[in-house]
Amino acid sequence: MACCLVALFSFHSAVNAQMSTFKEGTAISGFGKSAPVPSHSLPENSRFTVAFDVASTGGEGVVNRKFDSLARFINMHVAAGVKKENIHLALVVHGNAVFDLLNDVSYQEKYDTPNPNKPLLKALLENNVRVILCGQSAASKALESGHLIEGVEIQLSAMTAHALLQQEGYTVNPF
Repeated sequence: MACCLVALFSFHSAVNAQMSTFKEGTAISGFGKSAPVPSHSLPENSRFTVAFDVASTGGEGVVNRKFDSLARFINMHVAAGVKKENIHLALVVHGNAVFDLLNDVSYQEKYDTPNPNKPLLKALLENNVRVILCGQSAASKALESGHLIEGVEIQLSAMTAHALLQQEGYTVNPF
């Protein structure tokens, strides 16, 4: 038993040491921590055009970790030398994740607290990330544009959004 506890504490210490290498980025501060990988380099003029698909909520009063992945993507690539203007991202939201796009008034009505995702989403929008809501999911949850954080686009469906984004050269990031 004592041996198991020693192993558990050693593992916990190793995980904490590894997590300490994750730092805030310079492109989107406060979100998207990443760790440097010195042995990796990217071609000088790398370009990224990527769509992220999110259907699950972060939970009541919690920042959606998958939304934060877009900030991490931007921060780690800028830190690796990619020009910010060469990074084009889209966040396609459907399912229960739609509630993470609510403005403070609507989120407050639903959860009795302001939306913790709002600062992250505003930072993403300010960094030219397209935030696209599935119109079918919105309709199923009785959401309208007035319920959403300003800047969120509504598309006919998530499937439609991905099809159109693919025609514009976006690849889908597999979560």
